[in-house]
Amino acid sequence: MIVNDSLLCPSCPPRHKGIWARLWIISYRGLLKIVTGSILTIYVVFCLDDGMVLMNKKYPPRFMYPKEWQHLTMFILFTLNGCVDVMSKNLLPQRCVVLEKGTLVLTFYVLLLLLMSHVQDSTGIELQIHYLLIVVVFLLMLVLTIELWTPDTFHLLLIETFLFLSMGSWLIQGGFILYRPVTGYPWQDDDISDIMFITTFFCWHVMINALCLLGIYGISSFWHHCYRPSLKLMESKEAPHDKGTTRPLYKLLWEVEQSEKDDQAPLLSKSSP
Repeated sequence: MIVNDSLLCPSCPPRHKGIWARLWIISYRGLLKIVTGSILTIYVVFCLDDGMVLMNKKYPPRFMYPKEWQHLTMFILFTLNGCVDVMSKNLLPQRCVVLEKGTLVLTFYVLLLLLMSHVQDSTGIELQIHYLLIVVVFLLMLVLTIELWTPDTFHLLLIETFLFLSMGSWLIQGGFILYRPVTGYPWQDDDISDIMFITTFFCWHVMINALCLLGIYGISSFWHHCYRPSLKLMESKEAPHDKGTTRPLYKLLWEVEQSEKDDQAPLLSKSSP
């Protein structure tokens, strides 16, 4: 936003050639989703002693491990979303941002449905943690849905980044609370103080993530104001003939059309008699 560049398709440095240019356009976010989702999928499949069994062999048969199957569905969706990102950015002739956003929105719609079902047998601390996570996922779903029509809006992308930070940090915090408490003692479901502090910790995460984004913006703005003049000076020395190309593209196209009309006007006046 500071350098007035596209937030979805940032410009590739013209000096980079060959392998560096290809590395610049790789969808690292998509690759990270694929690797992380695949690792988590393998972990869920092999973490159970008797494996991921869908139904038992008793009569009548009963479904087994419903929460693990929900986790597996989430991680597979996560992996597929990464595959779509890589395909759109590196395999298709032209990047399709709508396809990427649409797949991400669909993933969060399914994630919200799974989370709503995930808390059916939860109580106390676990229920409170999942309720707060559902709030973040619901807000993310709304923001991502709006971005389908305005994908390059800075304010929406900023809110999306903030919600993703809050979701990720709260997932980590929730894992420690439920499975590895820092104090070594489990949280008590029947203690109202523990349940109230869950919400307090979530509010602290919200404030810390907001300060994190503010710090990133402050550092980036400081660097831009300190070093941008020198970069502009270097660019002007290297390419002095490109000074007029800094105007918006639509203005340049309009000027080209006007010049063509001016060139055609004398020809029309001569051919009219």
